[in-house]
Amino acid sequence: MTATIDTRSQGTSPYDADAGLAGIGTPPASHLDSAPVSRSSAPSSLLGGGVGASRTGTRRGVITVTGPVGPRYSEILTPDALAFLALLHDRFDAARDELIAQRQLRRQDIADGSDPDFRASTRPVRDDPHWRVAGSRHAPGLEDRRVEITGPTDPKMTINALNSGARCWLADAEDASSPTWPNVVEGQLALHDAIRGTLSFTNEAGKEYTLRSADIVDLPTIVFRPRGWHLDEAHLRYTDANGITSSALGSLVDFGLYIFHNAAELIARGRGPYFYLPKLEGYKEARLWNEVFEVAQDALGIPRGTIRATVLIETLPAAFEMEEILYELRDHCAGLNAGRWDYLFSVIKCFRTRGDSYVLPDRAQVTMTAPFMRAYTELLVATCHKRGAHAIGGMSAFIPDRRNPEVTRQAFQQVAGDKKREAGDGFDGTWVAHPDLIPVAEAEFDAVLGDAPNQVSRQLPDVAVGQHELLDVASARRAGATVTSAGLRSNVSVAVRYIDAWLRGTGAAALDNLMEDAATAEISRSQVWQWIASGTVTDDDQLLVTRERVEAILLDVVATLPHDRGNRIDDAAAIFRAVALEDDFPAFLTSPAYQGYLVGSPVDRP
Repeated sequence: MTATIDTRSQGTSPYDADAGLAGIGTPPASHLDSAPVSRSSAPSSLLGGGVGASRTGTRRGVITVTGPVGPRYSEILTPDALAFLALLHDRFDAARDELIAQRQLRRQDIADGSDPDFRASTRPVRDDPHWRVAGSRHAPGLEDRRVEITGPTDPKMTINALNSGARCWLADAEDASSPTWPNVVEGQLALHDAIRGTLSFTNEAGKEYTLRSADIVDLPTIVFRPRGWHLDEAHLRYTDANGITSSALGSLVDFGLYIFHNAAELIARGRGPYFYLPKLEGYKEARLWNEVFEVAQDALGIPRGTIRATVLIETLPAAFEMEEILYELRDHCAGLNAGRWDYLFSVIKCFRTRGDSYVLPDRAQVTMTAPFMRAYTELLVATCHKRGAHAIGGMSAFIPDRRNPEVTRQAFQQVAGDKKREAGDGFDGTWVAHPDLIPVAEAEFDAVLGDAPNQVSRQLPDVAVGQHELLDVASARRAGATVTSAGLRSNVSVAVRYIDAWLRGTGAAALDNLMEDAATAEISRSQVWQWIASGTVTDDDQLLVTRERVEAILLDVVATLPHDRGNRIDDAAAIFRAVALEDDFPAFLTSPAYQGYLVGSPVDRP
């Protein structure tokens, strides 16, 4: 039987169904230079779904908890927090659905032969030389982002990241996290405690992990990444004003719980509510996030502009709308990030049916020096600096192994070269996935930045990137990159092993000395689908990539993997077949895997 949180208000609450959340979490006036917002009494709320009514009779939606409850979950899933989530869903649930529908139409247009291009309708925004984004102004902790560490938000990883010595931490509830119910709620608890300096963790062997400082200004600046617009949260149900019930939106759940519980505390402690925004496909999606920010800040009694967001440019359509995305978010925008792995996935997804000239070679052979990838990064840096935004580089997948000096040496060499290129190209910071890589990356950026916190002032007027350069996917193979039988097998193996880890609750997995996450798994399965659909021949043996060939590889991979206790290898293989070998191409493998295999599984319970 599923337990639920009692969502009835206890005593008084600052929530007003007519005015929104007036003053919840308002920080001390001395920190915000704004007058305190008045509070009002609580409205009624209904258990088990249904619709609440305000004192004036205005109907509103409600959020109901249907997931099982673990220790301290009630500290995150409070009545006021759920009311805040309901407010966000009332305002933005329908708009999100419309944008997802527009994504699908645009994706089909590209598949049918319509190439993405810079929009004529938004050219006035691009041509206007005067506007700038907020950047890091009045955003303490975001001035210097030369090295950011990434990772999920479980207690151990939270402590390790905050003790790492990086300038920032991408606290990831998205591609590096498997969205199990415990990961969602307990990740929020870990962040809540870390921000207040109280987080500690003891593993099963009795090893204790503690923060090196209780003062967050001594630790990496937290930049939280919620789930993308496309993902739902099955353990919270939203019932709208018409009584229609559906899953809550993962993006609004992650964002809403984090800012509701932590905005005031962050500001009071000398930081702010900062976010990474994933998977955007255009300026309209950025506009929706900006509206979410405005409503949230108004509801929480926080001045507009307090939130700062860094947008990941990790889809092909978004690459053509970088300036428009900055413009829509300008009062809340800190910068853009070159999300290289998802970008490759998006390129494959967009052109998967467009024939051999759009086929990408082995993932390992598609480097950031490939002409179409270099065009993407050069345009991103030039665009950011033109508008006063930080340009943050991507993550090299190579990771060290403390038990294998040669693997570590190669990882250091690969990462150093990658970061030297980024710093030289004008990036203001970069990502790493392992603490041992921080000094390596920092050395390359120190060599370029010196004592300066960034190089936003470095303008790149000579960068001229157009539609052809961004769409010249064939440039990788013209430069000598190939499709190989080893690359095909690697794609199958990486995808199955990663999905197995994801189904066990791990969203970032070290495989073959590379850090794999959902994005790299998406590349792996998408390449297989594209190679089959395009009639691709592996260059080393001149054999056609067919479903039958891939199925034989899959069976062999599954047979060679260890079937230890609790493994999900057979389920991972079934998911791989569904997302790589069927006629239909699911937009994201995580969507069917979440609904069909993760929700309700053993790791989905506290």
